[in-house]
Amino acid sequence: MSRSILIRGARQLITLHGPTGPRRGAALNELGIIPDGAVLISDGIIRQVGTSRRVEALAEARQADDISAAGRVVMPGFVDSHAHVVAGPARPSEFWSREQCPETFWKPLQQTSRHTMEAQGMRLLEDFARHGTTMIEAKSGFGMTETGELKILRTHASLNRRTAMVASTFMGTRWLPPGTSTEDYIDWMCTRMLPLIKRRGLAEFADIYCDRGVFSVEQARRYISAAKQLGFGLKMHAGVTANIGVVPEAVRFGADGISHAVFLNEADIKILSASNTIATLLPGPVFFTRTGHYPPARKLIDSGVAIALATNLNPQTCPSQNMQMMLVLACKNMGMTAAEAISAATINGAHSLRRADRVGSLECDKLADLIILGVSDYREMSYNFGINLVDTTIKNGRVLYERSRIEWPAAPVPRR
Repeated sequence: MSRSILIRGARQLITLHGPTGPRRGAALNELGIIPDGAVLISDGIIRQVGTSRRVEALAEARQADDISAAGRVVMPGFVDSHAHVVAGPARPSEFWSREQCPETFWKPLQQTSRHTMEAQGMRLLEDFARHGTTMIEAKSGFGMTETGELKILRTHASLNRRTAMVASTFMGTRWLPPGTSTEDYIDWMCTRMLPLIKRRGLAEFADIYCDRGVFSVEQARRYISAAKQLGFGLKMHAGVTANIGVVPEAVRFGADGISHAVFLNEADIKILSASNTIATLLPGPVFFTRTGHYPPARKLIDSGVAIALATNLNPQTCPSQNMQMMLVLACKNMGMTAAEAISAATINGAHSLRRADRVGSLECDKLADLIILGVSDYREMSYNFGINLVDTTIKNGRVLYERSRIEWPAAPVPRR
């Protein structure tokens, strides 16, 4: 039995305590802040949340290991609901030359051993944890062939066994193997891959890239229908470069989330606002590829659409696992407040992954996934950029990361 932990003295304890459903509209600004707050943890579970004075007085708190958060912000760990953790090596030379060939992504994956892929994935997850992320949706899609996709999904499973922070998604590819038509590829995914993956328990969600020049609405409809019949949770890439009418289908099938959602019309927004489908907004790729078309976050929020924020980590369009940077981009370029961005990056991301009953907020009986920030006000997260504000990351009640302190050498004594 693990020892209890008492985190106390937080200048701002952001609990995200609130309604059971995804946050919308004005509710995104309601962070449930407790001044001089404390959290009591035992066996990886949050047992008490409240003012330091009240929680410190509990019998169990007196025997707990003490962590002082004096003068700092304590909040839930980030839930990154869209990332490609296993997607091949970085491609900086191709990015700068703008010559990106699909084969440069899927061939290296097929030539890389599972052991190497897992080691690379663990390094990425360690970086996620250092920057405050405690739960991730890891999508496949860069493997293209059965061999490549299964290798990615098996790596997801290995990473989750080691970290308990990965939700796996099988994603219909963005590219096609040479000589393959989109119709043949859809048929292969529906009749071969989805049943195989479900049978082996390698993915919880199924996603498909539905956009101009990729898969059509009709093809996406066939795919998500097959996935739903097999019991997968549903995700869709939609509106990355154009609006081809995906949103009504996503909502009709009860998709948990649609990602990107850059090009939406009034009808789409109205449909989303009346649904439980979460629009996962990805400012990172817009910044990195310099397309200039950020998702219309302000309009979505004001219309009552439930939104989440995520990185879309991948070597092609967003080589960043820093959710703090996504919050800055959302506030500076998408018109969001710092509170809205925090809600979208925590509790709503958890809803998108069907895990809001376990993570995304600091409430009794939830997993103790939280971070301590080296700032005194949460709004500093939308002000500072390009630096890591996380002092401590705790996952399932265990400290994963603590900021090391620099030991300066003694100043030399001046000669006289």
